Amino acid sequence: MLARATSLFVFMLFSLPLLAAASAIARQGPQCNTGTLQCCNSVQQASNPVVGILAGILGIVLGPITGQVGLTCTPLTIVGGGGNSCTAQPVCCTGNSFVSGAIVVGCTPINLNL
Repeated sequence: MLARATSLFVFMLFSLPLLAAASAIARQGPQCNTGTLQCCNSVQQASNPVVGILAGILGIVLGPITGQVGLTCTPLTIVGGGGNSCTAQPVCCTGNSFVSGAIVVGCTPINLNL
């Protein structure tokens, strides 16, 4: 009886790490559940003076916005699909897009090569 319990314990001891590793490897693509996936030429802090100047020229009031904004962005609809790739900075943006993606607020850089 003790041999059977020991065998089960040893089996579980070696099996569980393999299952955990397999589930970690099976992750597919970037996570952007709360916003839109964008490809931006640049990602800057909202407090950056250049961002403030660009926003002013475009008539956008950034005022209380903190965090990062994407500049010159286009939407990404298919991750890993042909014809829709991002050679600049892929980001997940949770805020508004102004002037056809000239400024997109609430952006977080992501890695598309997962």
